Amino acid sequence: MLIERIQKNFRDSAELKMAALEILAGPIEHATDIMFDTLANGNKVLACGNAGSASSCQSFAAELIGRFERERPGLPAISLTADSSILTAVGNDYHFESIFSKQVRVLGQPGDLLLAISTSGNAANVLAAVEAAHEREMSVVALTGCNGGRMSDTLAELDVHICVPHERRARIHEVHLLTIHCLCDGIDAMLLGDE
Repeated sequence: MLIERIQKNFRDSAELKMAALEILAGPIEHATDIMFDTLANGNKVLACGNAGSASSCQSFAAELIGRFERERPGLPAISLTADSSILTAVGNDYHFESIFSKQVRVLGQPGDLLLAISTSGNAANVLAAVEAAHEREMSVVALTGCNGGRMSDTLAELDVHICVPHERRARIHEVHLLTIHCLCDGIDAMLLGDE
């Protein structure tokens, strides 16, 4: 019985990725273009999200600062999820909803970009970070699922929304990780050429 559940998880993941391919390829390309422009102009990418999305932010920042699959100079990225002292200080002294927006207001500059990840599209602290990014004249790339939630109404016209067409969070995370890999690969291709 367990083997059947495992096989179903693999099939469901593969089927969603194939179904999402046509829907998400264009927005991922657009997001790659604006991320590349941000970095090429000497700006940085900030990333925020909760739980599994926090891990995705850290992975994304590591792949820009270090490398993805090819050697290249490091690219400026900060995961706003990684510093437990900042997160707990802001959460304790202000409110959990402010843990990312406070950092965006302090670290973000006009021309920077915020990668905002929320599987539901409803994470209050991620939505607050998007609003703070707009105040700082930053672009936003949002990764969501579940029809985009409130994120759909928070994004500005020039922001990019990559919404996974699924309700199950595990499947959404899997497509978000693939999307992050596509973004990193695309940035590398624009910097280094096709391999």
